[in-house]
Amino acid sequence: MKYYLIAGEASGDLHGSNLIKELAATDSAAHFQYFGGDLMQAVGGNLVKHYREMAFMGFVDVLLNIKTIKRNMEFCKKDLLQFQPDVLILIDYPGFNLRIAKFAKQNNIKVFYYISPKLWAWKEHRVNKVKAFVDEMFTIFPFETEFYKKHNFEVNYVGNPLMDAIAEYKKTTITKFDFFEKNNLDSRQVVIILAGSRVKEIKRILPTMVKATEGLNDFQFVIAGVKNIDKTIYREIIGNKNIKIIFEQTYDLLSFAHTAIVTSGTAALETALFNVPQVAMYKMEGGLLVDVIFRNFVLKTKWVTLPNIILQKGAILELIQKDLTVKKVRNELEKLLLDNNYREKMGADYNRLNKLMGEPGCSKRAAEKMIDLLARNPKL
Repeated sequence: MKYYLIAGEASGDLHGSNLIKELAATDSAAHFQYFGGDLMQAVGGNLVKHYREMAFMGFVDVLLNIKTIKRNMEFCKKDLLQFQPDVLILIDYPGFNLRIAKFAKQNNIKVFYYISPKLWAWKEHRVNKVKAFVDEMFTIFPFETEFYKKHNFEVNYVGNPLMDAIAEYKKTTITKFDFFEKNNLDSRQVVIILAGSRVKEIKRILPTMVKATEGLNDFQFVIAGVKNIDKTIYREIIGNKNIKIIFEQTYDLLSFAHTAIVTSGTAALETALFNVPQVAMYKMEGGLLVDVIFRNFVLKTKWVTLPNIILQKGAILELIQKDLTVKKVRNELEKLLLDNNYREKMGADYNRLNKLMGEPGCSKRAAEKMIDLLARNPKL
């Protein structure tokens, strides 16, 4: 069968690569074409557009890059028609993907959605587009099933792909000694800084993270660098601070980290699954007005970070918009570094989170279900 996948960001590239591996393992005649990244390209198929050309986030960023977004969309439509897949598999990234879903539906291309957009958090009205343009939805959180049930839309719950990625990583993990020696780290405890995967996101949040670390010389701070981000962007923000950057070794860093400072997103959940105490934060462009609109008219959940949403409690501190200040980050960081009781309480919450997340095997379950559905109903 022919599969066309669209992943518009780093996490989608990871989950897309695992899905491709499992689809190929079950379907020996599989052909893949996709928007994605290096991880997807490494497992086979044809990469036609890298996600770094699509990483626009927030109203202002989207507005400034509207011409590029339109060009990407037109290119995708033409490529989709030329490839003529048996199925289009969309991975999160709703602003772009729901528009492509509509186009595919209009052109009799079957649409599967793997990893639901976070409609339960904001833009709930988009569920109507999902129901209209998506043939099968594959969800990764149990509460998403209930959300769609409320909207009379049956979905396929397959578990969470992060459990697969972490399980796969743990098969080949290196020792702490080897990792520290390889990266010229000293004997102090590591505090990992996860600043995001987009340039503008990093520029908005990393300066606050860096300033909050000043004077904490008993610990070594390390930024988990993202390969598609130029090193000079990190360096300009770090300045003369003694903070290292280690690229493309995030899971190794999380394995050996004492504490984490995290930009909210998939990274917050990964950090929790590695049992690393953390403070999570996020900030969009627009200042106080955006903060008021976001909290009162956009956000539909009590919390922003995935660990808190899954646990339905404030297990980790969220510093969002106007609450993201150097003082508040520093206060929380000192508690995480020095208060063992505080750390143990967070660890207990993490243990419950791990149980709720379920067992590895999500990518395999999703692939097998997709192939079964296609075999039973190959064409629209």
